[in-house]
Amino acid sequence: MNYVAPRWLPGGNLQTIWPALYSRRVFGPHPQYRRERWTTPDADFIDVDWLMDGPHAPPLHGSLPPEGAGLAGGPALRPAVDNERALLVLFHGLEGSSRSHYAEAFADFAQTRGMAYVVPHFRGCSGELNHAPRAYHSGDFEEIGWVLARLRQQHRGPILAVGVSLGGNALLRWAEEMGESAAQVASGVAAVCSPIDLAAGGWAIGRGFNRLVYTRMFLNTMKPKALQKLAQHPGLFDRQALAAARDLYEFDNVFTAPLHGFKSTEDYWGRASAKPHLAQIRIPALVVNSRNDPFVPAWCLPSQSEVGDRVTLWQPAHGGHVGFPQGPVPGHVRTMPDAVGGWLAQHCPHAPPTHGQRAVHGVLPQRERICDSRCESGSLPPEGAVPPWGGPAAEHLPAKE
Repeated sequence: MNYVAPRWLPGGNLQTIWPALYSRRVFGPHPQYRRERWTTPDADFIDVDWLMDGPHAPPLHGSLPPEGAGLAGGPALRPAVDNERALLVLFHGLEGSSRSHYAEAFADFAQTRGMAYVVPHFRGCSGELNHAPRAYHSGDFEEIGWVLARLRQQHRGPILAVGVSLGGNALLRWAEEMGESAAQVASGVAAVCSPIDLAAGGWAIGRGFNRLVYTRMFLNTMKPKALQKLAQHPGLFDRQALAAARDLYEFDNVFTAPLHGFKSTEDYWGRASAKPHLAQIRIPALVVNSRNDPFVPAWCLPSQSEVGDRVTLWQPAHGGHVGFPQGPVPGHVRTMPDAVGGWLAQHCPHAPPTHGQRAVHGVLPQRERICDSRCESGSLPPEGAVPPWGGPAAEHLPAKE
C-alpha cells in the first residue's frame, strides 16, 4: 500500500485526528442500518447493524417498520443482504461503532461494490450497556468466532472480515486460533492499524501528547461505562482504583484484565497480542499499519519473514491511526477502504477470471481470484500493478534486514 498523505495534512497526529472529525466519509448517500439484537451464549446480548439498500432506512433505536415498508412516502426499504453475494463484516475499534468514520467509509465501499455489509458491536458499544459482568477486549477471539460462525450459518456467499484497531487484533487472534478451520468460515481477513503488540501500543499511548489527548479521550467514555457495570454487579472491581486510573495500563489492570480472565495487564497484553502468532494463520490475511501511527510504534511492526506466506503486510510511511486521508481540504477517507476492501475482494472464491486472466481447469490461483461483477473490487490492482493513488507497484513488504 503505497499511500502518501496530502501535503496539507502532515504528521501522524493530524492524519489521525482530522480525518475522524472532518474528512468526507462517503461518496454516496449516508449509510443507514437495520439493527438486530443477538442473544449470546452466556445470556447477554450484542447489537448487529446491517447496511440497508435504498436512500432511506429506519432509525437504529425504537420500533422499526416491517421490511419492505417505506418511510415518509419514500421508496421501500430492504436490507442489503443477499445470500449469494459477498458479505463484508467489520469489527470496530476501541469504543467504536457502526457510526465510526471508518465504519461508514467501509459501508460506502460495500454499497458501491454490491457487497452486503454488517457491523457487529462489541459488548456495550452499541449505545446500550450489556448485562453480563464483562465488556470486551483486544484478544476476544471467542466472541469473534461466535459472531462469524452465526453469520456463516445464515449466509451462503463468501464472507470477508476486516477489523480496525482493537477489532483487527481480535480478528487476527481468531484466525490464528482457528488455523486451517478458518477457511470454512471466511475467505479472507484484514486488520487495519491494529495494536498487534499490545505492550508496545500501551507504552506509546501512555506517553506525552498521546497520554494527554488519546488516553484522556478513551478514559472519558470507558470509565463511566465501567462504573455503570459496577452498579449492575456490585463488588465486581475496586471503584477507588478505577477512579485513580490515569492511563490504559492502570484501567486494564483494574477492569479489563480481571473481568476477562487475565491475571494482570501484563498477562492480558502478552496473551492477547496477535503479533507472536501471525505465522499460524492459514487463510489470506492482510495486516495494514502506517509507520507514523501514534498508537502503534513502527519499531514493533513485524517483517514479512516473521509472518508466514498467507499474511501480507502493508506498512506505508503515512496514514496515522485509521486516517489515510486523501484529496483537497477537507479530504476523504475512502482510500483505505477501497484498497483493503479491494484486496479482500480478490479472495472471494468461485469467481470467473477477469480480462487478461486465464483459469486452469476452471480454477484461478488463490491470489488471483476475485468476486463476480456484484462485488468486483475495481479499486485495487493485482500485485505488480500500479495502485489507484499512484506510486510504485503494489507488492509484499520485503523482509527486514
